[in-house]
Amino acid sequence: MSPGEGAGERSACLAIDIGASKVAVAVVTVQGGVEEVGRLEVAAHPVDLFSAVCDLATTHLDRSRVDRVGVGCAGPMTAGGETVSPLNIPAWRDFPLRDALARELGLPVVVEGDARALALGEGRFGAARGVSDYLSMVVSTGVGGGLVLDGRLVDGRTGNAGHVGHLVVVPDGAPCRCGGRGCLEAEASGGAIERRTGRPAREADDAERGRAADLVGRAVGVLASTLDFVRCFVAGSVALGYGAAFFERATASAREVARLSYASDVVLEPTPLGAAGPLLGAAAVAWRGRP
Repeated sequence: MSPGEGAGERSACLAIDIGASKVAVAVVTVQGGVEEVGRLEVAAHPVDLFSAVCDLATTHLDRSRVDRVGVGCAGPMTAGGETVSPLNIPAWRDFPLRDALARELGLPVVVEGDARALALGEGRFGAARGVSDYLSMVVSTGVGGGLVLDGRLVDGRTGNAGHVGHLVVVPDGAPCRCGGRGCLEAEASGGAIERRTGRPAREADDAERGRAADLVGRAVGVLASTLDFVRCFVAGSVALGYGAAFFERATASAREVARLSYASDVVLEPTPLGAAGPLLGAAAVAWRGRP
């Protein structure tokens, strides 16, 4: 059974993805159908984001089919998503997202880190079906990840395991929103590329794209050697937008680092879930561990 897959689901769920720059809401069926998608920009609601999310969710809530809500939210957060403190949403510090949503929507709500949710979605609907050990990553406005070992999403002490964006890849490098310097997110994310070049990440030249691929690959190579996996599924506008050249260079970079025999064939692959991945991940969160 793939990570996050339970038995007996008979209804759809409401999926909410709260990312670094956008919020998306949709009804998701147990077969992976994504319906009635709505979106809003985080930056457009600096004060009243929660109200805007609730309004969007209510608009797309089909109560005849939906019996629970799954949320993938940028972190960090406390265990179980009881409170969230997304680095990109200053107004949300120790914000009680789970209970507040449950009150507003009148349904059970399950919250998980957005990139960790994507790992569950990859195992349920994507290329990781039947794969027991893998890393799922997002390289977009920010960088995040979720790690599955022995068929289970690794939670860690506080439920925040998998924050690969905060591996230091450039000692004394660019400042990161986490308070550190040289983190992968501060060096290779879309936001980092734009800050360094003064242009949107999609307009980066070959050298800048290659640098991002190298840094992502090195981080994955270190983790593959440390945690004993060889497959890494990558989503996000930067990685997917840069295409095959990004994945080829990132894989080569990972293999330069992962020299131990059990990790030497590590590979970075594009997720097949595409733009629907975050919402499918949020849906997998709703169904995680459901009897």
